[in-house]
Amino acid sequence: MEPEQHYSFEAELWLYPGDKASWHFITVPEDISQSLRFFAGTTNGFGSIRVRTRIGESRWETSVFPDKKSGCYFLPVKAAVRKAERITTGDTVSVELRTG
Repeated sequence: MEPEQHYSFEAELWLYPGDKASWHFITVPEDISQSLRFFAGTTNGFGSIRVRTRIGESRWETSVFPDKKSGCYFLPVKAAVRKAERITTGDTVSVELRTG
């Protein structure tokens, strides 16, 4: 079992371009993305890494997904979290990620 890693950061919520399903993401900063790659050990499908996430009072388990173009990971933010935390595209939010 990999040791738990904890990360905190602020980033903007964005809508995936041209996506009819309205997928919203937060880009994990480059330095944290590099650390995730190093500490995460094994990855799941598509190079994803399982994480436990918190935004405001909302906590959930999900995966972050690598973006080849930016070299960063993308964190999907589901509609229930956006609604509960009253956040929308363009908002800057505080995020906590945990691995391990």
